[in-house]
Amino acid sequence: GSRFHPPLCSIVVPCFNEEAVIGKTHGRLMGILCEQTSWSFEIIYVDDGSHDRTLKLLQEFHRVESQVRVLILSRNFGHQIAVTAGLEHASGDVVVIIDADLQDPPETIGQMLEQWHQGVDVVYGVRLERAGETVYKRWSAKLFYRLVNMLSGTAIPLDTGDFRLMDRQVVQALLSMPERDRFVRGMVAWTGFRQKPIFYKRAARASGRTKYSLKKMLRLAVDGLLSFSRTPLRLSMWLGFMASGLALVGIAYATILRLLTQQWVAGWTLLFIGIMFLGGLQLLMLGLIGEYVGRIYNEVKGRPLYFIRERLGFAENPKSSDTAEVVTPSRQ
Repeated sequence: GSRFHPPLCSIVVPCFNEEAVIGKTHGRLMGILCEQTSWSFEIIYVDDGSHDRTLKLLQEFHRVESQVRVLILSRNFGHQIAVTAGLEHASGDVVVIIDADLQDPPETIGQMLEQWHQGVDVVYGVRLERAGETVYKRWSAKLFYRLVNMLSGTAIPLDTGDFRLMDRQVVQALLSMPERDRFVRGMVAWTGFRQKPIFYKRAARASGRTKYSLKKMLRLAVDGLLSFSRTPLRLSMWLGFMASGLALVGIAYATILRLLTQQWVAGWTLLFIGIMFLGGLQLLMLGLIGEYVGRIYNEVKGRPLYFIRERLGFAENPKSSDTAEVVTPSRQ
């Protein structure tokens, strides 16, 4: 659609066990979106295998509101896959990704659309403050983004999440990338186009608990680091060169001492420490290489990203999928 005509805005909301907050989220979204007269909208809730009352509430929203669509995945596939599923089924000229926990303000969507009308392709939210989060969470997030930018050739904006507006052209570019270990915010940065930040203060979670445990946060961090950088592999090579160089120096020292003084080099403790250090380093680097190989294996299998149990409110034959039940990102 033209940026000079009323656009259709698709709001993608991934949900996993959000019964405590989803009612507030839906009410606030509908209140803000229905006030708009310059654009139409649809809300796509993606139920990512919830096992509480989330799905029942989403079905009720769909029954009452014609703009609500519900995508029900066959099990929990993870946040990044749920976001991808929503993007696959969005039909808007622009698509907004927003979490269900109300930490990212829906009121900002109007400002994002204004930027889009001015020719910006991606408007991403940057958090000025992160209320309700521990010092550890805030500092680990800061460290992670700076580490990825230092090691990667792709500049990922600092202090951002998945909260963003994307033009249809960017969404199509994103969906043409079929990788399975997905880090959506990094992938969007990699596509290029005209991107601009919008700043906001992140609120504390409205209700319920965060679904990102320490394990999931670490997994996302690993995905972000390994998907956009081969630097860890190069680092293992340089560490290997350094260890080999130190070993050569040690061999030369021991040989000279033996020839000149007819004595063996003392220092069994140092030798033991050296062997343990190098053994640990080798295992660490093997694990790192194994992580990359595992990702290759995952890609080669070519399994669908997700399976759909049911669609509510969508056309019979979604334009982005080949079948009604098995959906994979289309390869452009």
